[in-house]
Amino acid sequence: MLVERHDYETVSQAINGLATRGYTTDFKLEPEKDKIVDTARSLELSPEEFEIDEIYRFEGMTDPGDEMIVYAISSHNHKIKGVLVNAFGTYSDSNTYNIVKRLHKHL
Repeated sequence: MLVERHDYETVSQAINGLATRGYTTDFKLEPEKDKIVDTARSLELSPEEFEIDEIYRFEGMTDPGDEMIVYAISSHNHKIKGVLVNAFGTYSDSNTYNIVKRLHKHL
């Protein structure tokens, strides 16, 4: 599968651009449950049920708090696509990193 790469300047541009391509679910990480959650549908899914389709990394030029990664993820079993936003660098969390690294990469 050939994935077209997009260039986004900001996190919000990436989220909006991905939404126009069907990545409309706003996923949250719940490290204490070891799950990826879709609160709108009350779904709690295992990281192994997802694939990473695209990754966009944003580095804060002046504020380390702006260092974010936007993942476009999908689950074919649950027929759901969405975005997962996570910090990296100074504000990264090892518990959330452990969930993200278990996502299957489909790049």
